[in-house]
Amino acid sequence: MATDLDVASLAAQFEALSTRRMLARAWELFGADEIAISFSGAEDVLLIELACDALQPLKPRVFSLDTGRLHPETYRFFARVEHHYDLRIEYCFPEAAAVEGMVRSKGLFSFYEEGHQECCSIRKVAPLRRQLAGLRAWVTGQRRDQSNTRTAVPLFELDSHLGLGGGPLYKLNPLAAMTSAEVWENLRAFEVPYNPLHERGLISIGCEPCTRAIMPGQHEREGRWWWELAEQKECGLHVSEPK
Repeated sequence: MATDLDVASLAAQFEALSTRRMLARAWELFGADEIAISFSGAEDVLLIELACDALQPLKPRVFSLDTGRLHPETYRFFARVEHHYDLRIEYCFPEAAAVEGMVRSKGLFSFYEEGHQECCSIRKVAPLRRQLAGLRAWVTGQRRDQSNTRTAVPLFELDSHLGLGGGPLYKLNPLAAMTSAEVWENLRAFEVPYNPLHERGLISIGCEPCTRAIMPGQHEREGRWWWELAEQKECGLHVSEPK
């Protein structure tokens, strides 16, 4: 069982490994019950595909945040992924009382006027923290080319959230150096499920009210929270300082 780890040394080790071997090494470090893949979009399906191959016959733990405001296509996509890989996604839901209080006080679309932080905090960040509190490590599909706030994403890091028993939590970002084009080359090669919304120009897909299609030449994150400045286009899931 992993306790306090030498993050710098492990990060250097991961640099020399393929994505599949990174995943296998992470499961060796933390064990199948204490590490999980965070799933929402295209990159994460690639992680599931590679993890299922690297860990077989074991299946990786996979969790996803159900905010209650996802596209219908996204829910059907989740079901396809479960069927394709013969696994169950651990869905994480926001606290009903918190959602109810916000909506009754401010309405269903307050984020258009006040910014998305409060809504994301209730619907995404709080459920994530509860999920991570039962883990020692999590795996994300973050890439350095996704936005100007992610250009320095490391392959392996000490996370700012707390993990199992209030101890340290580690985060693996195996696709950090991969480009969007490379991700899609792999997805097509493996013939894995993907969200049909991608075919309608939605590249970075989140909640329905906060996601729209982009035009050719636009960056993928321009379709998220399009009414806000580029440096504000994070929801708080990947924070740099402890809270």
